[in-house]
Amino acid sequence: MRRHYFSCIFPLLFCLVLSITAFAEDSHDRTQFGHDITVNAGEDVSEVTCFGCSVRVRGHVQGDITTFGGSVVLEEQGEVGGDLTTFGGNIHLERGVKVGGGVTVFGGRVRREEDSVIGGDVSIFSGGLWLALIFGLPLVVLGAIIALIIWLVRYASRKPSTVAA
Repeated sequence: MRRHYFSCIFPLLFCLVLSITAFAEDSHDRTQFGHDITVNAGEDVSEVTCFGCSVRVRGHVQGDITTFGGSVVLEEQGEVGGDLTTFGGNIHLERGVKVGGGVTVFGGRVRREEDSVIGGDVSIFSGGLWLALIFGLPLVVLGAIIALIIWLVRYASRKPSTVAA
């Protein structure tokens, strides 16, 4: 019972620590878990990070935009000063948008209007194999490490057998 308690509490505490940045008042960064982010026209944001949600930009993002499991849409006059990266989502660049850095998509597509500007390279790794490598392989390695730790604990806690004479 006690082991089950700790195995449930640790992931919750980990998520809580990661989400603290979403509530920082002095920061101009936007970080969300499961709630879409919109940067409105005339708005200026430093960095945007989204887990399990999508990003819509009508204003200006000074730095990078990164999404995990969500898409990015830059609407007319939207601007990103840094890189645009999405894992498991699509990127749509409408007319007149500017991306200062590169655009990288893992497991998705890029739709781009003719007069959209990208300052860096465009890298597209489409297909499910990339997602399996990026997300699945680390989970398999983590599972193997946990299994090894459990085996070592059980091995160390075995009582030595005694031979009766």
